Amino acid sequence: MQNTVSLPFGGADDTNGGSRTISVSALNRVARETLEARFPLLWVSGEISNLTRAPSGHLYFTLKDAQAQVRCTMWRNRAQLLPFRPENGMRVDARSVVTLYEARGDFQLSVEALRQTGQGNLFEAFLHLKEKLAAEGLFDPAAKRELPPYPRRIGVVTSSAAAAWKDVLAALQRRAPHLEVVLYPSPVQGADAGARLAEAVRTADARAAEDGIDLLLVVRGGGSIEDLWAFNDEALARAIRACTVPVVSGVGHETDFTIADFAADVRAATPTGAAELASAGYHAARARVGEIERSLSAGMERRLHGLAQRLDRAALRLVHPRERLGLARERSERLAARLGAAMTRRLERLEGARRVLELRLVARKPDLRREMERCVRAAQRLGAAGEQLVQRRAERIAALATHLQHLAPQAVLARGYSITRDADGRILRAADETTAGEEISVELAIGRLRAIVNSTEA
Repeated sequence: MQNTVSLPFGGADDTNGGSRTISVSALNRVARETLEARFPLLWVSGEISNLTRAPSGHLYFTLKDAQAQVRCTMWRNRAQLLPFRPENGMRVDARSVVTLYEARGDFQLSVEALRQTGQGNLFEAFLHLKEKLAAEGLFDPAAKRELPPYPRRIGVVTSSAAAAWKDVLAALQRRAPHLEVVLYPSPVQGADAGARLAEAVRTADARAAEDGIDLLLVVRGGGSIEDLWAFNDEALARAIRACTVPVVSGVGHETDFTIADFAADVRAATPTGAAELASAGYHAARARVGEIERSLSAGMERRLHGLAQRLDRAALRLVHPRERLGLARERSERLAARLGAAMTRRLERLEGARRVLELRLVARKPDLRREMERCVRAAQRLGAAGEQLVQRRAERIAALATHLQHLAPQAVLARGYSITRDADGRILRAADETTAGEEISVELAIGRLRAIVNSTEA
């Protein structure tokens, strides 16, 4: 076996006392080539942990035993040939090439094949406890409770420093910002984390009436089986089942399962998913209220349009000028009243909107003066539009009155026309309606004539 390695500048050391150097990339390349050349293809036994399946199909995981661990990579073309699905906690033999990932200088194994040799100790303990509690009926689906659709206040068991706590708050703020949240802090990782979590659940249960909570979330972000082991604690599972309020478990990622998930009334894939389940009723109700509001608004608008069309058609059937004038006056008055009411409602809505904006923008300190001026200008424009509409209606009424005056009989007589009646007072429209010698009367613009018919001409 050689004791030296040939370096890129031509020697293992500097015998001339010079200042020769080697780049990091060159050093890592030489280290990788040396490892791959000096170590044969070999089987390495260990337990899978921190398994990640990349979208590309590659597998990344850690192979460990009681004293050490090593990173492993299995490329897609090798992984797709596996006769089983690798999982965290599984004990395997890995046929591997010892190598080094040059970009980060990480020592790792390039795995070409896997074969099962049994399950890891933690995974075996997980399965044993799961079977034990399932036999006791702790996971019985019939004992699961439905979540309240509209919880008044939600309790959360997690660490105040955990990302899961921030995820829950962010999700609730987005979906149901009015919901109050009570934190029952507990470590979520460590030797005594399981007992502390169980104690936090019991505390939340004991204080449920006092704190006003009617739903409890037990949450933690993702991690390896060791990181999540506190949630496989038997005392925690029993505390969850003994809790008088429904419990939602949101531990890890979608592929992670713990004993707490089986004991809880509902399992969520993530802490954010747990918050979404807790606020699902409010979220759906808010969407439904919006739909009802839009439906009512559209229905009212259709109803008003239909009534307006009926009113217009009825008005068209009236032919007498005086009646039309009266209807126009009434319609003008109604329009003026509607306009006044609309202006009032508009101003009320603007005032309400202004108050809402004041409340929402206190922290941001907006330019309220400019917004007030804009509202005033809008009110002024609306008032001016109303005045213009009333003025146009008044002018139309005046024009109709003038037209009616022109059509009056006295106005016609004043232009030189007359009305001729027979002795019975009937208006004569043709010469053959009277005879010679018959007395007739002629009504003029001023006065009336009585005459005797000498002759008639057709």
